[in-house]
Amino acid sequence: MGFGYRRFYCGPVEAVIFDMAGTIVDFGSRAPAGVFVEVFRRHGITISPAEARLPMGAEKRAHVAELLAMPAVRARFADRHGRDPDEADIDRIYQDFIPLQLETLPAFSALIPGTAATVAALRARGIRIGANTGYNRAMMELVQAAMAEQGMTLDSAVAASDVPRARPSPAMCLVNAAQLSASTVTACVKVDDTVPGIEEGLAAGMWTVGITLSGNEIGLSEAEWQALPAQERQARLARAEARLRAAGAHFVIPSVADLLPVIDVIETRLAAGARP
Repeated sequence: MGFGYRRFYCGPVEAVIFDMAGTIVDFGSRAPAGVFVEVFRRHGITISPAEARLPMGAEKRAHVAELLAMPAVRARFADRHGRDPDEADIDRIYQDFIPLQLETLPAFSALIPGTAATVAALRARGIRIGANTGYNRAMMELVQAAMAEQGMTLDSAVAASDVPRARPSPAMCLVNAAQLSASTVTACVKVDDTVPGIEEGLAAGMWTVGITLSGNEIGLSEAEWQALPAQERQARLARAEARLRAAGAHFVIPSVADLLPVIDVIETRLAAGARP
């Protein structure tokens, strides 16, 4: 008779890795969605904000490619240009996207309510703070500068352009984990408002927390959200939660302000030998 050996981590959470837009800044993740609509308009193609949001979380050139691969958008492109889009079109649209996004980011980099208090409480527990993003490095550094003006700094920040393959690949999360000196990915928590971001955290072997209210799945400003009837709010929250749970999120919460009780639950599960 033989015996196996199962090694498991039973310590505390060591690192939390946040997405940026829709998770800790830019309530409603409005900066990228609006720019995608505008840059496609400049190329003669109409896309709706809802369509623009479908690939959200992906690296931005990949986001352009996914939009052009959507049958309805592809058909509009063909009607306008007399042919299907190719790699050169993806590059042209992406190159036009970059300066537009850089121009708009400072206006959409306000911290989401609860971010500062949550991060302070995590740091007080010895938890290190990282973030990654579908933005390229120049875009990410603009957001970081705006965050710093609001008193928020990160221990690790990884842009989509820093890795060979971004979300849903685990690469950015794994770079974050290395920079944060995590002893194991099991001690890391990925917090994200997009399906590719949840998939990224799962692929990295981390605990994942989906964000509904402030994120891409609802996609409204705070004022727009407050203007909705209560019944409509509940319906939208339920739809957003269903999407993120279907992607595999271990937990789903309205916003970063609700994260600390989830960290407590994760640490209880870790102490019992559970893994993501």
